[in-house]
Amino acid sequence: MGRKRSHKPTSFDIAYRAGVSQPTVSRALRGSKSVSEATRLRIEEIARELNYSVDKNASSLRSQRSNTIALLFFEDPTPDGANINPFFLAMLGSITRATANRGLDLLISFQKMEDHWHTRYQDSHRADGLILLGYGDYTLYENRLKQLVASETEFVRWGSVRDDNIGATVGSDNVGAGRLAGEHLIAQGRRRIAFLGQADEHYPEFADRYRGLCAALEQAGLAIDPLLQRDALSSEGDGRAAVQALLAAGVQFDAIFAASDLIAIGAMRTLGEMGKNVPRDVAVIGFDDIPAASLTSPPLTTVSQDLNSAGELLVESLLAGIEERASPSKVIPAKLVVRGSTGG
Repeated sequence: MGRKRSHKPTSFDIAYRAGVSQPTVSRALRGSKSVSEATRLRIEEIARELNYSVDKNASSLRSQRSNTIALLFFEDPTPDGANINPFFLAMLGSITRATANRGLDLLISFQKMEDHWHTRYQDSHRADGLILLGYGDYTLYENRLKQLVASETEFVRWGSVRDDNIGATVGSDNVGAGRLAGEHLIAQGRRRIAFLGQADEHYPEFADRYRGLCAALEQAGLAIDPLLQRDALSSEGDGRAAVQALLAAGVQFDAIFAASDLIAIGAMRTLGEMGKNVPRDVAVIGFDDIPAASLTSPPLTTVSQDLNSAGELLVESLLAGIEERASPSKVIPAKLVVRGSTGG
């Protein structure tokens, strides 16, 4: 007498046979358009071979949405010890309004990069999807994004929008904004423009802003001097250190374009301590238009990002993914806010 099957076939059995993930099996069996027809047909055939039947009640429970979105902030060193970039705090209001307008709850969490944050939400069903703000070194962060994609966790992030983005991305036109900053400084008669910000693959948004500045310099027929680019992350201390390095090296400069307002504020304070007048000796432009930018002396010229559009597009892009609609990455124009640090 043959042995009876020890258990009923499950979607995990089908996933193993088909060489796909279990979430892909679930989506295929409920007819999701996010699964290719070839994959769906293969999964349905294996399901028939195993005499697998969908548990309608369980399927219904799994398909129910929590109507909750998780907003994850990542640590970013700040002078007040909050470790959240003030730009992202300013974005919180627009995200909250966008979720409230759609009748959704917003779960806010603070995550450290070394934590296994990518596993906490994909299996817990606490949220239907994730909005990711801040990331530090992108070369480390992208591995987590790949894991989210592999687990079919819905997410959207704020960052540099490029052709090779992992998942849906919403971000400002950083190249265009860098060009605006460069053109403004050149129009003010500045010719030796320093860029403070790490401009490589580790920090793609900063790199895009530097590319925009270089494009403005080239358009004006000005040489790009590598000595005028100094690495700095998003803190006042980094801005201070970058200016000190420029001065110590004897590099001549008459303007600074900083990759963030915090960097710019640190640079301005150091210039003042070294006897340099802003903007007479050195004009300074920041990026983000955080609240502190208008309170410096002189007030900081900066690039303003459209926070209302940012929150709306982040939420809409995430919902599109959750509802299995097209969710392309989106670029938002930025604008220059001229204040006293560049002569008004």
